[in-house]
Amino acid sequence: MKNRTRASFVGIVALSALTLTACAAGGGTPTGDSGKEGLVSGLTGEVGAKDFSEQFILAHITSQLLNANGADTTANTSVVGSANVRAALEGDDFLGYWEYTGTSWVTYNGNTAPVVGEKAQFDATKKADAAKGIAWLDAAPFNNTYALAILSDKAKKLKVATLSDIAALPVEEQTFCIESEFSTRDDGWPGLKKAYGIDVPDSNVSLLDTGVIYDTTAKGDVCNFGEVFATDGRISALKLSVMEDDKAFFPVYQGAFTVKQSTLDKYPGIAEVLALVSSKLTTKEMQRLNALADVDGQDPEDIATDWLTEQGLI
Repeated sequence: MKNRTRASFVGIVALSALTLTACAAGGGTPTGDSGKEGLVSGLTGEVGAKDFSEQFILAHITSQLLNANGADTTANTSVVGSANVRAALEGDDFLGYWEYTGTSWVTYNGNTAPVVGEKAQFDATKKADAAKGIAWLDAAPFNNTYALAILSDKAKKLKVATLSDIAALPVEEQTFCIESEFSTRDDGWPGLKKAYGIDVPDSNVSLLDTGVIYDTTAKGDVCNFGEVFATDGRISALKLSVMEDDKAFFPVYQGAFTVKQSTLDKYPGIAEVLALVSSKLTTKEMQRLNALADVDGQDPEDIATDWLTEQGLI
């Protein structure tokens, strides 16, 4: 979900993977421990990412794993904005990237309301994008949906637990920090205000970069409520409380790797390689990995390498 959109970080690991692949092609030992030697041999290109840590980590995980199975790819983490990343896929500048069901359903396919149910939302999104020549591989369990959060102590003071509670507050307490993309999306600020009857002047809303919102919300001076993402590790680290979406306004933002159908037809092994990791990426696991980047300051590329090594995949 969510700038499903969020700055740049590939190097030694990709080179090492390529070296291993070359050995395997020459009759040596298989690449990595996954036993999927050569599944995507000949595949080249860039794995895209939106401009936030989760996407950087996922892009590096994907690129490194593909390379360990015969590909020659790099992770491109320099593109800003969901629409630009999607356009890069459609224009074959990216071979693929991780997308969220809610984003594609609302933003790219023009729907104003989500489909109820995680599987139903995924199936509907997959079908809609298939008509555009874009394939969705098996989804990961994590749901990186939009949310509004507040400092836990302030939540107790204001006695708020749901988004409906926010709308009932005095206008002066309804102050928000959101990012620019969220401010214009149908599944963002405009739709949220309409669904919950939030009516505040523009002066109550501050547009900030995604990473700044968390710290600013935790300080509680500029805004009481900040736009956050459900898999972000900073929520717990900064002692924020997420407001319950009691009217189920926000769509499910389940993550999955998307790729042109023409590319998948040529390299069907992509689906088998990505299946090695997708089931392991739960919401809790993504929160942990994201915290390594956004709280501990680790490099997303290193996080990806360490995680793949821990899983025995490279």
